[in-house]
Amino acid sequence: MFSSPSASPARIASPKKSIPLNPAFEYSPELQQHLYGRLLLPEEIPFKVLDDHVENGYVSSTPGLTKDEGRYYCTRCGNKEPSMFYKFPCSRCGKSCAYCRACIMMGRVSECTILYSWCGPKFCFDIPANVLVWEGTLSEGQKAASERVTSAIHTNEELLFWAVCGAGKTEVLFKGIEAALLSGKRLCIATPRTDVVLELAPRLKKAFPLIEVSALYGGSEDRHRPAPLTVSTTHQLFRFKEAFDAIIIDEVDAFPYSMDTSLQFAVNKAKKETSATILLTATPSKKMKIAYANRKLQAVTIPARFHRHPIPIPTMHWCGNWKKQLENKNIPPIIAEWVETRLKSKTPILLFFPSIKVMEQALPLFQQLNRGLLAVHSQDAKRKEKVTSLREGRIPGLLTTTILERGVTIPKLDVAVIGSEHGVFSESALVQIAGRVGRSAKHPTGTVTFFHYGKSNDMVQAIRHIQGMNEEARNRGLLDV
Repeated sequence: MFSSPSASPARIASPKKSIPLNPAFEYSPELQQHLYGRLLLPEEIPFKVLDDHVENGYVSSTPGLTKDEGRYYCTRCGNKEPSMFYKFPCSRCGKSCAYCRACIMMGRVSECTILYSWCGPKFCFDIPANVLVWEGTLSEGQKAASERVTSAIHTNEELLFWAVCGAGKTEVLFKGIEAALLSGKRLCIATPRTDVVLELAPRLKKAFPLIEVSALYGGSEDRHRPAPLTVSTTHQLFRFKEAFDAIIIDEVDAFPYSMDTSLQFAVNKAKKETSATILLTATPSKKMKIAYANRKLQAVTIPARFHRHPIPIPTMHWCGNWKKQLENKNIPPIIAEWVETRLKSKTPILLFFPSIKVMEQALPLFQQLNRGLLAVHSQDAKRKEKVTSLREGRIPGLLTTTILERGVTIPKLDVAVIGSEHGVFSESALVQIAGRVGRSAKHPTGTVTFFHYGKSNDMVQAIRHIQGMNEEARNRGLLDV
């Protein structure tokens, strides 16, 4: 599978013991729902009847860690790097016990840990015929992509869905999701970031209100709720095993998924042996582009937004040594003027910074222009509330790191990147940042400004990328202007 080119195969340790299914045993439907398609720690299973189900062949038990030629292997996350295992005095087995550090955030998997999964009768979801209630319309480009995605799900293909930011990718997926559900398939939309889950889940629940839609992320209340349609961070897929007939990986090029082989392993482990994989992105990696060009990866493209307006082209403005000026408690004048102009016109703004440290250093300076300006980053527990406040017009703007480069839609938005030559702002990141602007049909235009102390190749390539997609859209007759 192209989705995980560097990941190890989804190897699962052999069950600790194989017990014939006892058809006379009255199994627990609640336990079936809880365990079906999952690989869980005993403390994640709140049922006292677990042992009975193991003894009667309805639940399989698997070692959490295995050892091969002196090297540990984690069944849950696929980790086999020696430095990522550590021994501790275990109170459960009374020995010096090794555990996996790579997935410790999901609960400890150690040498004496047993992981459990359901191996009894298949659990089936009740899907109504009118499962999709969305009545919107798709553009010509969206319709073609929708049909191709639906076909790939039916035939269990791997497909790259390459569409520009604001192309209406979520709506394009609806028919494919509907087809999967009506054919009895269980489907997951996986994304590297919690923010995208929080953005997608309400839209999916609105489009499919008659079924359970589970939203999985750290601290989610849906964590143990089975659903035919799941939207999840890729981290949460560590808890699944051969659960999904189709997986759509949203933002497949995004960090950390693109760099973390354990997350790629988790996605492969969560899929059934025969399944469909849709790779969804606006900025495919060079490797994907080459595979597509060489016809080793099937793809469908949408080079235009649903409202048939071009993506705004970023402009580059030299602002001097921005870092030194901020350290001296001054905002570069050209940036201050940019912000003040938008504050006067009441245009919502996002200001992107290369790091949390620089952003927090700059925040009090920008708050002198307007006290309502706030900052948000990956460690901010209130980032959802702050983004909502900006969307609803209760604050004029946000200072942010790249945490908001994807999955966020704010109507009538202008964006600026401070220090756009910094290494954290890759071509992909800058294209995604530019894609935050002009997404609404009511406000299809806006400005994207790269403030820099020297042009980078990534800045130039990002602008060329956007210009190229706009040109392709014009050539295909997908733009009105």
